[in-house]
Amino acid sequence: MICAFFGHKDCSQEIEQKLYETIVNLILEHNVNKFYVGNNGKFDYMVIRNLRKLKELYPYIDYSVVLAYRPTPNNTRNIEWFESIYPEEFSNFPLRLAISKRNCWLIENCDIVVTYVHHSLGNSYQFKELAERKNKWVINIEK
Repeated sequence: MICAFFGHKDCSQEIEQKLYETIVNLILEHNVNKFYVGNNGKFDYMVIRNLRKLKELYPYIDYSVVLAYRPTPNNTRNIEWFESIYPEEFSNFPLRLAISKRNCWLIENCDIVVTYVHHSLGNSYQFKELAERKNKWVINIEK
């Protein structure tokens, strides 16, 4: 099973324990062994930090950061500490659509979506709704 993550850029530290417990539950109770996450905000980096810790406890899991933008020498900050992928089809989209296209890719390539959506403004809410319409199992981490 594959799990993807996305949520609001701003994220409170108070959800970190619940996020950690959710990921552990997915690994142990639902046989999730592959995770995809973006790298565009506090929630994404919180997910990456937790997946990195959990990889030490559960070495059989795998996670990749799905980049919205093609890596260049100017935008490789922080990617040295995680495995990243950049789907080639992303290069055909205008840069202003990069994150939206990446989030669509995440939804299409997973079974479960974990979100941090606490208001209806912004793209995170729209992509949570899209995942639900596509009958993905959506778990929303709340404060």
